[in-house]
Order: sequence, then structure tokens, then C-alpha cells
Amino acid sequence: MIDVQRLAVLREVARHGSFNQAAQALYCTPSAVSQQIAALERSLGTPAVERSTRGVTLTDAGRLLVEAADSIAAELADTQQRIERLAAERISLTVATFASAGRRLLPAALACFVAGHPEVELTILEAEPEESLPHVREGRADLALAYHLDGPPPARPGDRSGLDWTPLGTDPLRVVLGHRHPAAARYQARPEPPHLAELADQRWILGCRKSADQLTRHADLAGVEMQISCTATDYDFAQSLVRAGVGIALIPEIGLTRHPELVALPLAEPSPRRHLGLALSRRRRGPAAQLAENLASLLTEQAEDTVRW
Repeated sequence: MIDVQRLAVLREVARHGSFNQAAQALYCTPSAVSQQIAALERSLGTPAVERSTRGVTLTDAGRLLVEAADSIAAELADTQQRIERLAAERISLTVATFASAGRRLLPAALACFVAGHPEVELTILEAEPEESLPHVREGRADLALAYHLDGPPPARPGDRSGLDWTPLGTDPLRVVLGHRHPAAARYQARPEPPHLAELADQRWILGCRKSADQLTRHADLAGVEMQISCTATDYDFAQSLVRAGVGIALIPEIGLTRHPELVALPLAEPSPRRHLGLALSRRRRGPAAQLAENLASLLTEQAEDTVRW
């Protein structure tokens, strides 16, 4: 097989008419140029150049090789330009999401999106709403999967938030007990869910600090004080502590781990919940904005199958 690198050396020799000048153009020595040409000729079994005191001329075989080298160089230059244009035209999309939505809602929607838009360069940021919503407002993210707790949503029509908020549904918090916990069988057998006050004597494990604040507010409404054993930052970790018998947990429904040693129960109203939604910038424009809206539509469809309304 003809060595492409040696063809490039022969092309420079043909262009300059001597080994010395070709060596200068290639930033190497004349001896290295001579060795490359000699190796090319050995691989072909025929001379590519004729050497004389007046310089170097191509043989018929050499002229064919230089034509091939010119064609290869042109093809590579064209390919390089097309790659540069492709890179310049590549659209990037940045999505911010909190962790449990990233596990339950985002993957299926992203799979559909990537299949339809393989040219898009995706970046996923894990961030809680207090980080992700400013990311969208400031243009560091194109779309945010977020939530709010009690009270109004983070953006409403006509306000100064700079965001459009699309509700995705309600994510109720569940009481998670070990399947051997005495209360698990008792409450599973009852037609109505337990009130928070009935569980006031339990040791609680919380999967995030926000659920600790929420539990405290609802406990105050119920007139009880909750005993908290652990406030973690990961729902899987919290549920592993439940399996170990440390206590019971308050976990959002989309953060539940399906495990035979765990029982998840609803709470009687008024019960704590999260309100999920999508945030887009009101200043969005251009191709990335349309892609963000396409992904938002896919996430809305996914949420209809996953999240309660």
C-alpha cells in the first residue's frame, strides 16, 4: 500500500524541484526527504524521481503519484473545512435538573430528543431550583426541571422573573417504612392513610433539608413535634437507612426506590408535596430556543405518564 505521508513528501519535492527546498518547506533535513522518497520507490518497485546536478524531475510513475497526492490533499482540505463548518454550526443545549427528576423524568425524554436531534451537543447540570432557575434567567441553561413547595410557582405571567413556568404535576411525599416495621402492616391494612400526628413518636430520616423544613411546618399544623435522626442529601441514602432500621423516611414519590424491604404509604391531607415544573427564559430565541421548547414538550409528555396532577 502506498504511504500517504511519503506521497506528501514527494508532492513537496515536485513543487520545489529539489530535496533541499522540500526539506525547508517540511521543516526537516534533506537526508530525511531523500530517505522518504527512497522508501516510497522501494515500496513501488520503480523510481519516482530522477536525480541530477540540475535538480530533481518526476518519472511517469512519479507524476501519477503527485496527481494522486494532489487529489488526496484537496479531499483532506475540503473535509477539514466541512468539519470546521459543522463545528461552527453545532448547536448546544444545556438542561438543569434536580436529581430525582434527572433519574425519573429526564432519561426517556432525552432518549427521544437525541434520536431526533443527534447533531445537538447536550450538557446536563444537576442543580436544585435555587441554582437552576437563575441559570436559566442568566442564559447559563436553556431549560430547567425544577419544583416549588408551598405557595405560588416561581414564575407567573407578567411578573419580573424573566421565566416561563410550565407545571408538570404534583409530587406527593410518602412515608417510607421498613417492611418489618410494626406500623407498616397496620397502616397497609387500613383503608385510610395515616395522619402525620400518628407517626409523631417515630424517628425520622429525611432525604433533603427542604423536606425537613416541610415536615416541620406540617408537624406544627398537626400540633406535634417530630424527632429527626438524620437529614441526608440523597434519597437513596435515606431509604438505605430505613432498611437498616434507623427510622422512617419522608420521600417524594419520584424519589422512591422500589425495594422489597420497603413500604411507601401516602399521608392523610393536608400532606406535604412538591409541585414540579419546567422553566424557560422569556428571552429565548434562535435554534437553541426551539430545541429547548421541543425538549420541554417531550418532558411534558413524560410527566403525564409519571407525575400526578
